[in-house]
Amino acid sequence: MNRPAPCLVSVITPCRNAEAFIAAAIDSVRSQTLTDWEMIIVDDASTDASAAIVADYAARDRRIRPVSLPRPTGAAGARNTAMASARGRYIAFLDSDDLWFPDKLAKQIAFMTAHNQAFTYTSYRLIDARGGDLGGFTVAPSITRISLLKISSVSCLTAVYDTRHLGRMYMPDIAVGHDYALWLEILKRVGTARGLVEPLAAYRIKKTSLSSNKFRAARRRWWIYRRHERLGWARSAYYFCHYAYHGLMRYLWTVRIRHWLAVGENRGGGGAGLEQARERRPGCQVARR
Repeated sequence: MNRPAPCLVSVITPCRNAEAFIAAAIDSVRSQTLTDWEMIIVDDASTDASAAIVADYAARDRRIRPVSLPRPTGAAGARNTAMASARGRYIAFLDSDDLWFPDKLAKQIAFMTAHNQAFTYTSYRLIDARGGDLGGFTVAPSITRISLLKISSVSCLTAVYDTRHLGRMYMPDIAVGHDYALWLEILKRVGTARGLVEPLAAYRIKKTSLSSNKFRAARRRWWIYRRHERLGWARSAYYFCHYAYHGLMRYLWTVRIRHWLAVGENRGGGGAGLEQARERRPGCQVARR
């Protein structure tokens, strides 16, 4: 059998029991104005209808390449499986419950080409399980490894790297924080990365225990500092203080957005609550449809 021709962008999507959202994620890729892509969806031993939904899309669009794993490997294993068979020059990431705006790839690849960037990221919106706006965060226009150690400014669904500059780089085989660890490895090579401040994707926040998630995230971050990056106690504590402060501010802002959304709905003003929230924190833009 002939090997399919290379493409410009390989979209890496792990999928585990995502039947409620995977179709929307695929549709957001199929709606891209840049059409030279492949989407490798690795089903991580789902027990719901996810694999069947992906198979149906693949039957209608040859750019969608489903891969099924016999047993769960975790998001890092699923992503690395997809990257191992990727044919694109650019590697992009989209989780099964997130979305891209239609011009995301076109704008980001054009930006990388124009500025000779090996690794880029973008701002993004926050949405709830039903797709409702929860606001949006604007990223810094550039980052270094040091700044990334302090603040997690790259969201996986916005990241793209160029294999011509970096080769094929895989995510470390760790249970959590593997994407963050990969960005740190990339920044060791490129020094500085640039981002598009325009929001080009939507990150979905589902109903989970925020307090327990934050505790696990903090423990994960400390583990990466100490075990993966092999930083000493003093440097780890220094970066962790920055991480904790900015993480708390982001968490409080997300809670405030939820509050003003509820205020706007209760008053019958639709987006009125969002407008008030945006006025209170102009540096954190509220995303609009």
